[in-house]
Amino acid sequence: MQPRREKPTVTVNDVARAAGVSRQTVSNVLIAPDRVRPETRERVAQAIAELGYRPNRVAQSLRAQASRMIGYRVEPAKPQYLGSIHDRLLHALAEAGREQDHHLLLFTADEPQEEIDTALSLYRTGAIDGLVLYGIDTDDPRPPALLRQGLPFAAFGQTGADLHHPWIDVDNVAGTTLVVEHLVARGHRRIAFIGWPEGGAVGDRRAEGFRRGLDKHGLLAEAQDLDLRGEDSLNNGARLTTVLLDRPSPPTAIVTVTDTLAAGAVRALHGRGLTPGVEVAVVGFDDTPTATVLDLSSVRQPIEAVGHGVIDALMTVLNGASTEDRAGRLLVPDLVVRASSAGLAPNR
Repeated sequence: MQPRREKPTVTVNDVARAAGVSRQTVSNVLIAPDRVRPETRERVAQAIAELGYRPNRVAQSLRAQASRMIGYRVEPAKPQYLGSIHDRLLHALAEAGREQDHHLLLFTADEPQEEIDTALSLYRTGAIDGLVLYGIDTDDPRPPALLRQGLPFAAFGQTGADLHHPWIDVDNVAGTTLVVEHLVARGHRRIAFIGWPEGGAVGDRRAEGFRRGLDKHGLLAEAQDLDLRGEDSLNNGARLTTVLLDRPSPPTAIVTVTDTLAAGAVRALHGRGLTPGVEVAVVGFDDTPTATVLDLSSVRQPIEAVGHGVIDALMTVLNGASTEDRAGRLLVPDLVVRASSAGLAPNR
């Protein structure tokens, strides 16, 4: 007599894939159906019936005690990095989470796979209901890995890949284009750019906006030797600015990819006895407290809106949004003009 073959166990992940929803949504249908939209409940119920899913009542009762916690990896402080948007983002996320009866659970990880593993462990043990991703880059491994595992998340940043997950991002292209428009309006023709090495999503988009702005005004040719790249540090900003100042035809304005590099540019100008905004204009990006102290013009990201938008997007996933509803949203930054670029271009 042949031994009877047992049917493979149907899991909550199988149901989630069949219904086109997250694992959390399936759990909500089973233990808190009032949190899920009627059409989503019906789709999940149909998948359960078709697959013959039998929930583990012990595990289900444990998940019923929702943690009301949202996971977030905090980044380590970087040397020579003068302030960042992280503090503003953390505050915005915490504030928005509180309004949704959720709180942040912060953890550290040295690289993407460790973040994935830590987040999955926290989710599977019920420590978090979902995750906020930060620092999304081109070909980022985290979104596809988390989608495969059914961990609900929303991201600050877009991958550029065809992935159906909620994200909020700032239009970095529009930000640097806005800077170029501002400088051209003040009479600048030779406008330099200090950016990050090519290959990073945010840095490449800011460089693209810079080039678009110059091209619109027919200034690309004049800037061919004025586009320099390097790591994000105060010393690097100063070093690259010195290289620009030593060009046969130096720039009258410098656009940088961060306020840290802009602060380095200001240091180099002072070292040459030059005044930012008088002999050479300088504009940064992120509008950190450093920009205020240095009277530095800078692109201000709407971080408070980003924080609230990311939490709202995550809540739509936790409350049963289908993959078709997980759209991204792009927010437009503002330029804060201060003394470092307020004046007219010098006559040269």
